[in-house]
Amino acid sequence: MKCLESIKIYFEGKKVLRIAIFSVGGAIAGFLYYKFVGCRSGTCPITSNPYISTFWGALIGFLFSI
Repeated sequence: MKCLESIKIYFEGKKVLRIAIFSVGGAIAGFLYYKFVGCRSGTCPITSNPYISTFWGALIGFLFSI
């Protein structure tokens, strides 16, 4: 039983690492999208603000990790 618990903890740690990597990657992609493609006039609610664009990128990365 102890062996099964340690295996479960190991794979849970990998899941958290995967979620973290995808979320950070998504945040970076969201910021880069804002930087190179984003809306400069301010009329686009998501891509005109770097914080919102980064947040949405992280959210999409999180959803891809599940």
